[in-house]
Amino acid sequence: MKLFTLAAAGLAMAVAAPAAAQNVEKVGTPGGRILTAAKVKAGATTVYLSGNLASPITPGGTDFGDTKTQTISTLKKIKELLAAHGMTMKDIVRMDAYLVAAPGMDGKMDFAGFNAGFAEFFNNTENPTTTTRTTMQVAALAGPQFLVELTVIAAK
Repeated sequence: MKLFTLAAAGLAMAVAAPAAAQNVEKVGTPGGRILTAAKVKAGATTVYLSGNLASPITPGGTDFGDTKTQTISTLKKIKELLAAHGMTMKDIVRMDAYLVAAPGMDGKMDFAGFNAGFAEFFNNTENPTTTTRTTMQVAALAGPQFLVELTVIAAK
């Protein structure tokens, strides 16, 4: 009977193991800005978020800020959307970042500003993980005030 009880207890602990550890494998250099790969195994719950844009700095306003400010605003929105699905920023396995030319940058995207905003959400105390990512410059987004649009895939 004791053997059966120990076996049942062991099985219960195995079932209670975190799903993220079992369903997602993140591959990259420790401390690196982005991952080289993320492997999502069968049985994982996957959430695909559509492109998200920044909110105005003040509600109802027309100023959306620079690239860093818009990146932070957009990632805050993504964090809230993921929470509604029972996920966190740690669960993001893929991000596509679309940036337009930033004012005063001679027709180029503000990659440094984007990375500075990104760093506030990844590879830090709150979230020691990161994600796979592609960052590209595009001609325009949904409106002339937008400098950043992000899409993400999260899994656990």
